[in-house]
Amino acid sequence: MLQCGIVLQQGRMEPALLFSLPILALAVASFGIGTTEFIIMGLLPDVAHSFSVTVPQAGYLVSGYAMGVVVGAPLVAMATARLPRKTALLGLMAVFLIGNLGCALAPSYSLLMVARVVTAFAHGAFFGIGAVVARDLAPRERRAQAIALMFTGLTLANVLGVPLGTALGQAAGWRMAFWAVVGIGVLAGAAIIAWVPSGLPGSRNDLGSEFRALGRWPVLLPMLISTLASVSLFTTFTYITPFLEEVTGFSPHGVTGALLAVGLGLTIGNLIGGRLADRNLMATLIGSFVGLAAVLGLLSAVSHSEIATILALVAWGALAFALVSPLQIWVLEAATDAPNLASTLNQGAFNLGNAAGAWMGGAALSAGVGYARLPLLGAAIAVLGLGLVLTALARPACVAL
Repeated sequence: MLQCGIVLQQGRMEPALLFSLPILALAVASFGIGTTEFIIMGLLPDVAHSFSVTVPQAGYLVSGYAMGVVVGAPLVAMATARLPRKTALLGLMAVFLIGNLGCALAPSYSLLMVARVVTAFAHGAFFGIGAVVARDLAPRERRAQAIALMFTGLTLANVLGVPLGTALGQAAGWRMAFWAVVGIGVLAGAAIIAWVPSGLPGSRNDLGSEFRALGRWPVLLPMLISTLASVSLFTTFTYITPFLEEVTGFSPHGVTGALLAVGLGLTIGNLIGGRLADRNLMATLIGSFVGLAAVLGLLSAVSHSEIATILALVAWGALAFALVSPLQIWVLEAATDAPNLASTLNQGAFNLGNAAGAWMGGAALSAGVGYARLPLLGAAIAVLGLGLVLTALARPACVAL
């Protein structure tokens, strides 16, 4: 018997997470959200040309989206805290659809920025609530893997959604890419209606006590590390298209293939990171940050070689997303008395890093740093993240999961 992803056999529970329709519905939605978040990076030159702005200025659309998540996460978390989780998820998908319709129709750069921010308001709360739902549907020893499976939609957005959306945008105009995302959102909403259980209540705790719980250092520390992980990624990833075209020498069609390689790495790393985190959370984080710093340094060194760059991109994507579900489960387990709010705010922390990384990369480019050296900036941030993880090991209360 399959019930919320758990098979009941001979009086004991066996995980069947891969066959959980509720988690599949969350993954479909995360695919749509991930596609709209990241697709803009493959279309930056087209959007910049359309509105007569520079590529670094177009890159602020990434920062605007990320800051929309950061600002929207606590506000939307409070607004949806007591709603049944299925109702909250459907409401957030409605906001997602409205925002993407705005992106597809935006007549100016400013209105496109507004539409991106509206879309972003759904992001943090959806992943936050979705992570709580995925965790609650899984046995304790598979919780990180359940969250990783939900985030598989996000990584597949990079394997399929972003490359295909980039190709569609280059062939038919960047607006068509957002129309395609609207279609994905409709499918995701239908999947949530059909598959996510209705009997999942919202939070019953007082919001004031939940916010006080979030003020503890054991909860704030993994959020800070989440921010640094995203800063490390987005200093380069925001500008990956001009990096590949101007430094490595890829054609626009070659960029699509390179983005596919990044997405492949993200998917592999996400699944492996969840499995390893269920075994040893801190070792997974330490190994991922060490590898991330090393691979970003390598990417800068080999950026003029197409084959070496592709291999480095796969490794980079894998190590970057091996951090996502471990950091999310760390926050959830550290804030047991405020899981919805903590999970949502951690998505805000990730996206604060997205915004900061995009800004830092743009500032470095404006200051004359070449695209080829952007990965070195990301490597330095990864070392900072590693330092905080090692600091946490010296304080057992921070890692008592």
